[in-house]
Amino acid sequence: MNNKEKIYYAKILLFGEYSVIKNSMALTIPYSHFNGELSFLYNDKYTDYDFAKQSNRKLYNFLGYLRKLKKQGNLDFNFDIDRFAKDLEKGLYFESSIPEGYGIGSSGALIAALYERYSLGHENASQLNTRSMNGLKNQMATLESFYHGTSSGIDPLNAFIKKPLLFKGNGDVHVVEINLPTHNPDFGVFLINSGRKGKTSPLVNIFLEKTAKNDKNGIDTEHLNKLTNNAIMSIIEGKNQTFFQSLSELSAYQLEHFSPMIPDGFRTIWRKGLEEESYYMKLCGSGGGGFILGFTNDLPATRKIMKKKDIDIHPVYVHELSEP
Repeated sequence: MNNKEKIYYAKILLFGEYSVIKNSMALTIPYSHFNGELSFLYNDKYTDYDFAKQSNRKLYNFLGYLRKLKKQGNLDFNFDIDRFAKDLEKGLYFESSIPEGYGIGSSGALIAALYERYSLGHENASQLNTRSMNGLKNQMATLESFYHGTSSGIDPLNAFIKKPLLFKGNGDVHVVEINLPTHNPDFGVFLINSGRKGKTSPLVNIFLEKTAKNDKNGIDTEHLNKLTNNAIMSIIEGKNQTFFQSLSELSAYQLEHFSPMIPDGFRTIWRKGLEEESYYMKLCGSGGGGFILGFTNDLPATRKIMKKKDIDIHPVYVHELSEP
């Protein structure tokens, strides 16, 4: 392996967490601040040796999963398992700064890297169309299921293509432009670090249980999908007023119905933004920990509010760099 391996970015799911399970749209962006690449333990690189050894061991477990899939006839595309096994013997690992359990696609970046290196006959990212992207997403979902039990394939596809992606409820995938409110210099998209990891599987089970209920405590998936889809289409079409209205409604709905997914200690500050209409928070991934996603029309003011609560925010997008 040479010293210029491809870099695979983390992802931010702007909209579609949980609702995508019920066929809503989803909108993702690559997040280059965190990234990873395939490397070798003994390749004249200075790294965290213990981390690299652990990564190598985990990849051996993944190798066992691949062999099981192939034996069962459930690996329906060409993946060079033998070459992968030989590279593991040479010390292959995934050098990554993407925190695990934080909802920004750590396993997705890994799967994208492995797929591009070891799958045979795949198209380059620049050659993909809607049909081939959907097929690729399904293949990557098969691989990523090792880490989550089930996978939509959204995270690894985003890491592979490295562009904003719109996932439609009918299965179609499109590269899109996102029209953020550039007329407002203080507009910002930001992350808040909850300081703890989240666990996807148990929270997905809670969601599925709540969507199966017919009482007032259940989740109305039709309404949730409508809120999600409205927010996505308004930000793509640049309809700023509609976007913030949809965002406010979605944030309020998550606060009411997704309480187990909102990290402890953040419900009050979440509600404050809604009541004062100063910023809007929502889940980033499955929640329970990891990052929380926020949107604001006044980033400097939001920074001050959060600072009083000893909360640091990490801007993902700003139209103009505002003073901290």
